[in-house]
Amino acid sequence: MRFFRSKPSAISIALAAMLAAGSATAADDLDLDLDLDAGGKTRTATTLQFDIARTYAGKDHWSMARARAELSAQGGTSGLKWKISGRADADGVFAIDNGFYPDAVRRDQQYQFDLRETYVDFSAGEVDFRVGRQHIVWGEMVGLFFADVVSARDLRTFYLPDFEQLRIPQWAARAEYYFGETHAELVWIPVPSYDRIGKPGAEFYPLPRGATVRGEVKPDASPGNANWGGRVSRLIAGWDVSGFYYRSMDVAQTFYVVGPNEFQPRHDRISQFGGTFAKDFGEFVLKGELVHTRGRQFLTADPTAPNGLVGQDTLDYVMGVDIPAFDEGRINIQYFARRAANHEPATGLERTEDGASILVGTRIANGWETEALLVSMLNRTDYMFRPKLKWAAAKNLKVTFGVDVFGGKQNGLFGRYDDSDRVYTEARWSF
Repeated sequence: MRFFRSKPSAISIALAAMLAAGSATAADDLDLDLDLDAGGKTRTATTLQFDIARTYAGKDHWSMARARAELSAQGGTSGLKWKISGRADADGVFAIDNGFYPDAVRRDQQYQFDLRETYVDFSAGEVDFRVGRQHIVWGEMVGLFFADVVSARDLRTFYLPDFEQLRIPQWAARAEYYFGETHAELVWIPVPSYDRIGKPGAEFYPLPRGATVRGEVKPDASPGNANWGGRVSRLIAGWDVSGFYYRSMDVAQTFYVVGPNEFQPRHDRISQFGGTFAKDFGEFVLKGELVHTRGRQFLTADPTAPNGLVGQDTLDYVMGVDIPAFDEGRINIQYFARRAANHEPATGLERTEDGASILVGTRIANGWETEALLVSMLNRTDYMFRPKLKWAAAKNLKVTFGVDVFGGKQNGLFGRYDDSDRVYTEARWSF
């Protein structure tokens, strides 16, 4: 199709909003009991991490040589608790492979400091509040983003990092109330954070090389651009179910066509409502999520479309089972899909784009574990395979050796990174 030679892949950009690789955590409820020492003693924690990766597909090169330090402190009293944390990165790959990446990529990724979770917790009557920079996690699937609609993500290394490192905290005010087995939550984000996609020429930039990209346009801090929403969950006959509504400026970028092979990332106003369910059947755990999105736009081959985009309402859904297996191991199998309510064939997408994932992990020796994740589309050739070996070298030191393999056509979410296959090592020390 000529469309995919002249414009970035609509398939890869559209599916990137719902696919990922890693492990999501369960929905994040406030926990105001920080288990502090008597007298409100301050507790600190430090994590040092070293990542090195070499890309062996395409042009062989070093793609990461990063040192990361994350520090946190928390304390308070029974009526008021607080946490502050920050992260600093330095990536030496730009000195090792000097000149491989454009200067804009080097400036964006060589050094970085981020304020991480930094907030205060307090209660007013039976309502709990958290105000500040925080994670708000509504999803709980393995390897996939669906109901986790609030989180912004650092996608400069695609969806490869653990989700706890990939998520970007939001500046938010959150209130929670419990009555019986029902839990209600309200969220207001006055100045949202957005996905970081890096600069053109980076290893996992979402547009093909050769496209001209103007600077990203982010919404101003006016009240009309604030994000807000609510979520209610309840345990019913052993089923943990929830429903939510979220009105926001999309954390993901929409690439507007502003000239011949020229694009500008912007953020549209969208509405999302959906729900989650989970139940432990003893022999396995069943989970699922469903999200309907209105207001999102997609690239189209229709030359008459304003800014090269067409609006489509979508329904994302996923169902999976988690089965204990092997020696303290597990098998997770999931089916997922995105269905367009008002399907536009010129996007290059089918009305229903579906796929599956399987995660297998087990302990193989004292201190050693192995894990493999395969994510594949079912209606097109497009996949990612991630085998890894984990070693608990010491009580607080964990080392991971892995391979990331991408395959498929250039218009696929994973196939577009066919030249980014890599081997890597990660060492993480916490104290």
